[in-house]
Amino acid sequence: MTEASIKAIVEILRKSQHLLFITGAGLSADSGLPTYRGIGGLYNHQTTDEGIPIEEALSGQMMASRPEITWKYLARILQSCLGAKCNRGHEVIAEMERHFEHGWALTQNVDGFHRDAGSQNVIDIHGDIYNLRCTGCNFHQRLQEVTNLPIPPHCPECGQVIRPDVVLFGEMLPMEKVELLEGELQKGFHIIFSVGTTSVFPYIAAPIWQAQDTDTTTVEINPGESEVSPLVDFKLTAPATETLDAIWTKYQEDA
Repeated sequence: MTEASIKAIVEILRKSQHLLFITGAGLSADSGLPTYRGIGGLYNHQTTDEGIPIEEALSGQMMASRPEITWKYLARILQSCLGAKCNRGHEVIAEMERHFEHGWALTQNVDGFHRDAGSQNVIDIHGDIYNLRCTGCNFHQRLQEVTNLPIPPHCPECGQVIRPDVVLFGEMLPMEKVELLEGELQKGFHIIFSVGTTSVFPYIAAPIWQAQDTDTTTVEINPGESEVSPLVDFKLTAPATETLDAIWTKYQEDA
């Protein structure tokens, strides 16, 4: 992260009113949550205790056939999430949303931290891990703690397996969220920030790809390399929270 890059980004922000933040596990890492890929990734070794890829363990097919395996690793994620809190990076995004005319957060994270920090315009494309739903009926429940959670949990009304309301590997994205994202991209953004994500999913990288054909400025904040690193206008090789705070502080100081 260089002072010159921060200054240049701030100058562009002064001419911008439409902002998009694309966030991944690297942003929540500053809240103490492990990333799943990249530097310090929880699943860098790619296999589970059972010797299968983590993507297979956390797949919709595995949830349907052997929910105890999927829940074993969901419980580990939940143990990490519960008790953690949103950080300054989430707060900066929420503050910028309120300051600018049009601000959105597209997040892969399922921890709910953007809304906890005060963001209103959030597309949580993979869902919210705290929201549980029954696979057999309309029962819904908000998870409060994991300690006494049976693996897998069952619905108190119909007895079927309960699962988090998240997108598991191999499952379709929720169409209403895809349509919302596409609608906002059609309206256009002046600047797009890719924060703490390896951008391996096409729908996460797509806004950066599309920006190449417009006047949209693109910024990546990531200590490692990602799928979009070669494409962005500004690549800040630094942690998410301190970089977002530095940009926002500079913007406010120079106002």
